[in-house]
Amino acid sequence: MVELSIDGNTVKVDAGTTVLHAALLNGIEIPHLCYDPRISPTGACRLCVVEIEGAKGLQTSCSRIAEDGMVVNTRSPAIRRIRRTNLELIMSEHRLECSSCDSDGDCLLQDYAYEYQINEHKYPYFALNITTPNYTSGDLAIKYDPSICIRCQRCVKICAEVQGVETLTLRERAGSALVTTGFNVKLKQSTCEYCGQCLSTCPTGALYDRSAAGAGQAKHITKTRTTCPYCGVGCQLDLNFSSKTQSIIRVTSETGCVPNDGNTCVKGRFGMEFIGSDDRLKTPLIMENDVFREATWDEALNLVASRFMEIKNEYGGNALAGLSSAKTTNEDNYVMQKFVRAVFGTNNIDHCARLCHASTVTGLARAFGSGAMTNSIEELGRSPMIFVIGSNTTENHPIIGILIRQAVAAGRTKLVVSDPRRISLTEIADVHIQQRPGTDVALINAMMQVIIEEGLEDKDFINSRTEDYETVRDAVKGCSPEKMAPIIGIPADLIRKAARMYATADTASIVYSMGITQHTTGTDNVLSLANLAMLTGNVGKECSGVNPLRGQNNVQGACDMGALPNVYPGYQKVTDPDLRAKFEKAWGVQLSPDNGLTVVEIMKAAANGQVRGLYIKGENPMLSDPDINFVGKGLKKIDFLVVQDIFMSETAELADVVLPAVCFAEKEGTFTNTERRVQRVRKAVEAPGDARGDWEIICDIARRMAYEMEYADSSAVQEEIASLTPIYGGIHYDRIDKLGLPWPCPDHDHPGTKYLHAQSFSRGLGKFHPVHFLPPKEMPDDDYPFVLTTGRMLQHWHTGTMTRRCEVLDDLVPTGFVEINPLDAEALDVRDGMVLEVASRRGKITVPAKITERVFSGCVFMTFHFKENPANALTIAALDPIAKIPEFKACAVRVTVPEV
Repeated sequence: MVELSIDGNTVKVDAGTTVLHAALLNGIEIPHLCYDPRISPTGACRLCVVEIEGAKGLQTSCSRIAEDGMVVNTRSPAIRRIRRTNLELIMSEHRLECSSCDSDGDCLLQDYAYEYQINEHKYPYFALNITTPNYTSGDLAIKYDPSICIRCQRCVKICAEVQGVETLTLRERAGSALVTTGFNVKLKQSTCEYCGQCLSTCPTGALYDRSAAGAGQAKHITKTRTTCPYCGVGCQLDLNFSSKTQSIIRVTSETGCVPNDGNTCVKGRFGMEFIGSDDRLKTPLIMENDVFREATWDEALNLVASRFMEIKNEYGGNALAGLSSAKTTNEDNYVMQKFVRAVFGTNNIDHCARLCHASTVTGLARAFGSGAMTNSIEELGRSPMIFVIGSNTTENHPIIGILIRQAVAAGRTKLVVSDPRRISLTEIADVHIQQRPGTDVALINAMMQVIIEEGLEDKDFINSRTEDYETVRDAVKGCSPEKMAPIIGIPADLIRKAARMYATADTASIVYSMGITQHTTGTDNVLSLANLAMLTGNVGKECSGVNPLRGQNNVQGACDMGALPNVYPGYQKVTDPDLRAKFEKAWGVQLSPDNGLTVVEIMKAAANGQVRGLYIKGENPMLSDPDINFVGKGLKKIDFLVVQDIFMSETAELADVVLPAVCFAEKEGTFTNTERRVQRVRKAVEAPGDARGDWEIICDIARRMAYEMEYADSSAVQEEIASLTPIYGGIHYDRIDKLGLPWPCPDHDHPGTKYLHAQSFSRGLGKFHPVHFLPPKEMPDDDYPFVLTTGRMLQHWHTGTMTRRCEVLDDLVPTGFVEINPLDAEALDVRDGMVLEVASRRGKITVPAKITERVFSGCVFMTFHFKENPANALTIAALDPIAKIPEFKACAVRVTVPEV
């Protein structure tokens, strides 16, 4: 710490802090236009100049580092004169049309001009002579107005230093300088990722969200802080509601907020248009004679309650099932699982975690005692070594991706990336292991064999913190890189290099996602990573650990809330008599002692008549589940199907009753992000039509089925959660109003837990598990010679029901495609964009070709966002025997050019 005086105030700050930042941290305002704490100092605007005792001349406080004993004056008459002159010069190059400017009332330049009472016409107006096209002309998302640009370079720097893509630059010189892209190409043709960081940092509105034009002035705007509804990062967003249009017109984020520090991705910035979509469900619908008709809530809910009661009375509670949703709040998920257990009388409750991270929960719980991300997001930016495996981080968890980019660019972090595709992170990785899909266990075992053979294991940690190490040591003896390399499809030297980098780092973090979990060996893959971390002592300390990145906004919370067939909230087992008795007492009803069915098992049970009634909340299995042709058969055969959603999804089209729910922007509640942080969700707009909150609808059905379930508001639901769920015991709305808390947080005074397993593992000792390589369930052969692997893309999310209703996102990527290697394209005489037929043993689709070296020869890749060419018509429903997760990441397909 250093201590200095600013305007007579003694302040203490961390060493390395600039004078400007020190002042701002302590509530002392120093004018600044080119400063953003996320980027390096520029010193271009010269407004932040200060006097420092003993220093010659005025100093730019944004670039001067604070020193112990420094005396700073920010307000002398001389400083004010300099600032006033600088502002007047800036204004001479600035078009003075504040009243019609979209940034009126939210512009630093305007604020300072008023504060310093400048003479706007002291110097002649310098108009730019622009002869080249504007790089944002015709763009749906971003507009650039050079006439109000002050060339502060904040946009250029944030694009390079924070986002790491270097799309923006300056052209021309001096007073004629303009912001543009390389070679002045249009944004859509550039490397732009449409994160909107340039919009977030612009101090004058020269860069602006085009959708807010004409309605975005500060006097029209109300901001509501909430949590992003897309991936599991949990970015804090401010929804900007315009009283002029009565809608959300843009999204902003405050610099310094946790976990995203004001940064967003393209979905967070431009993916909220679905909220006001005309397609939103607004009234209950009942299917009659193969046509939906509108109904009142009483009619619809009476029908739902009576039909579910009929099925329960005739066939028993296990003939009913429910699917909850990782897209809805903790409160919604808690009430849903309580309803299924207490009212249906079964544990047949599951949700899409089964399709993405079920193997994380089972694997890490077995090894460590807790199935969650061990460390915090922030630590990844400081980790000396990161091993990313099975995670396309910059596309699927973009804010974590840019944190890794920044750490590597700053020289703080060595990076190993293991992925069957060439993804963005492989461009900056020290090592890229492009393994065949489904060979992760072979790779990790080979890395461990090297570490043990070369004596790089952490013997003290193994001896004091773990058990059964010998079983893994013996299991990997025969897994040398030379033996495993032909299986994995890479040189043995790469395996050795990666193993040494991981084992010799001061601390090392493992980051993984669904490339690890979505396999029939998903649990084995997770156990292998846990083995690797324990082998090297990289658990239970900062900047280390095993860090699964959860795919959806509240998939962590939905699991925490017990929307799983084998556990109550807080991972309390339904088969434990004492725990079951606790919930029976709290809920006032006898509960089933048996584990329920998983998502895929429910669909199979529907097809064979075992499950006759199904209640689906916020899920779309007709696009998200494997082998959707089979899913469709099951859903069509079921006696009574209820779908509760915000849009008429492909699944809702098959329902007997459709119930309109509110979206995240129309409700109060909480989401739990991938680092276990419980964060607030807040209402920003009114719901469309007669749409109602999810948990409120469920409670209404429960009452009509003779079970009283009623809460005053969402905070009352959270209070019940805290009373029954030890890891959430200290989480209350008043404690997370400003900043969310990461669990475990057992009581009201607990600060939350930044990283897990610090002194001991949740299960006591960490447990090694010997794991042996098994190939994917379905391998390529003569009939189906390609391996298909599936995933997501940056611009779209899940089954597309939200993102494909957002104009900017759909304009960026309007159709699906299949990635195919140039060698394979040449062999098949395929040209880029040509429509191909991709077929598996379960179905076939047509889809445009995208020829790229991102995939290796013999491998093709597709996303599952597009109903026009659904990848899950091809995927296999083979399950991990423990986690029951399907193998989305590997199946055999045939690629042909369809006959005309």
